[in-house]
Amino acid sequence: MQIKWEGVMPAVTTKFTKEDKLDLKMFGLNIRAQMEAGVNAIILGGTLGEASTLTDDEKKILIQETVAIVDGNIPVIINIAEQTTKGAVEAASKAKQYGASGLMMLPPMRYKANDFETVTYFKEVAKSTDLPIMVYNNPIDYGIEVTLDMFEELLSMDNIQAVKESTRDISNITRIKNRFGDRLKVLTGVDTLGLESVLMGADGWVAGLVSAFPAETVAIYSLAKAGKIKEALAIYRWFLPLLELDINPQLVQNIKLAEVATGIGTEQVRAPRLPLQGEERKRVLRIIEEGMRTRPTLPNYKSVLV
Repeated sequence: MQIKWEGVMPAVTTKFTKEDKLDLKMFGLNIRAQMEAGVNAIILGGTLGEASTLTDDEKKILIQETVAIVDGNIPVIINIAEQTTKGAVEAASKAKQYGASGLMMLPPMRYKANDFETVTYFKEVAKSTDLPIMVYNNPIDYGIEVTLDMFEELLSMDNIQAVKESTRDISNITRIKNRFGDRLKVLTGVDTLGLESVLMGADGWVAGLVSAFPAETVAIYSLAKAGKIKEALAIYRWFLPLLELDINPQLVQNIKLAEVATGIGTEQVRAPRLPLQGEERKRVLRIIEEGMRTRPTLPNYKSVLV
């Protein structure tokens, strides 16, 4: 399946039972809610998906389960966050085998690779697979920036097609577009810059709070792309306090609490993560409760879906 690299692509959470097993029933409920809202792809195994805690067998199950649910209607993308080039190549091979349509890739983990090493890492994985690739560029959280000069080299690989732009520098969208045009699709990866990024020309939005609020997220994107800025802004202003829960070390716990509030998730996380406690839990719940109390009635955004 070809990937257009546009629209809203939720980086979904992984659902667990109280016994620390995959909760496929609740997982499926959430994926179906995303599809009903009109998302353009599903991304598995990102930070929000607690990828570092998942076994290979669990990743296989999640990919195959998602592929079965979406039934060819939208792509299924798996994140690769490996420490070695060999491990990343193997992960790409397994992703293809299990039915994934594409890859999202972080630079090498743990070791702070230099520019040459990082470019070589991405190229070696790209050479090993025919799956399309979105580079995840998040120097703030992961310590390695993929610069425009590095992308110049990477774009010699036809299957490196998109970037999840999480530098927090919104001007970078314009820099990328000025230099590469549509050769490199840009998807914002920062929830609190979602609308701003779309208005600056981002092709899509890899979102986090969409896990709990799929319709609202797709509505903002769709209305903005259709030029209905006033309508998009009204929803976005309501949404911002909730979106800020995504730019926090406890983003997984925060978003899972929001999923509980909207009825499409559970609070269970996998250790060493633990559910929020004390005053921080109360603070987050207040934000979620206020968001639910003032949740807007959405316009018919599906009529303007792009």
